[in-house]
Amino acid sequence: MKKLTIKLPDEAVRQQVQQAWREKLQGASLGKLEDLVANYAAMVGGVPRLLKPVMLLMCGDHGIAKYGVSAFPQEVTLQMVNGYMRETAGANVLARHAGMDVVVVDVGTNFDLSPYKKVRQLKVARGTNDFTQGPAMTEEQAKQALQVGMDLADEMIDKGCNLLATGEMGIANTTSTAAIAAAFLGLDPEETVGRGSGINDERMAIKRQVVRDGLAKNTPLERDGFDILMKVGGYDHAGLAGMILGGARRGVPTMLDGVNATAAALLAYGIAPACAKYMLCSHLSSDVSHKKMLATLGLEPIVDAGMRLGEGTGASLAIGLLRLALGTYQDLE
Repeated sequence: MKKLTIKLPDEAVRQQVQQAWREKLQGASLGKLEDLVANYAAMVGGVPRLLKPVMLLMCGDHGIAKYGVSAFPQEVTLQMVNGYMRETAGANVLARHAGMDVVVVDVGTNFDLSPYKKVRQLKVARGTNDFTQGPAMTEEQAKQALQVGMDLADEMIDKGCNLLATGEMGIANTTSTAAIAAAFLGLDPEETVGRGSGINDERMAIKRQVVRDGLAKNTPLERDGFDILMKVGGYDHAGLAGMILGGARRGVPTMLDGVNATAAALLAYGIAPACAKYMLCSHLSSDVSHKKMLATLGLEPIVDAGMRLGEGTGASLAIGLLRLALGTYQDLE
């Protein structure tokens, strides 16, 4: 990957906002909400009058789904996209209440989504390869998928977006996420494989073995974001990682959702570490690897609401809080 130039957030702006909070609240405190506004303002260079977020919901299927690592068949990816088009899925409903548009992107599903005219048709391949048998994608496919995310980030920012949000859909993506976390952090799959869609003990054992086999077959390089993506990642992860990198390059932060989005953030961090300065973490996932990944990225969740829905819903919840916090900051005398 070509080296990206990422400018650090403006520390002077952060300090100005923190001082303004102290003057406005006169000894009282809004806790994390104060930090949220200060950190966001430092990233974008000031407190904006208008928050204009957009969610890029990256869709991709995974070759390892055939092993039964999810509670649901791969066809559910298509069913969920249909729900996004009807705007009845959790991603749409929570985003609507957060005042945020949702852009659904086909980066690598195993289905023909061309009948869905509102889906951005940017498919790199029809799902990843089975990573227990070799790399999930080729080097060129990984670069192309990252570029999808970067180009979309540029497009949204050019339209006035000042906050990106992660959404993702792809059956078996928590298995790929567990492999990413294990490879990046040098952990055993026992420490990174969670129950994802709510699988039973039998599927859990299969899921752990699939991750173990994938790591043994591909030997991804620890903390090398691009190598890990290519070997055990997904197209949904790649699209999100590219979006995060593209936003950071333009000085626009990304609100991360749960464990899958954080795995994508970890990949982006492995490609360009400075991009972590433009990440906000929405909520704490129940997945076992989430806290470990967040610690590596130096992030703390804004809320811990026990959510396990995915699709960017946690990001929508946190953006609602950010909108409230920005309004409070601007309206307090």
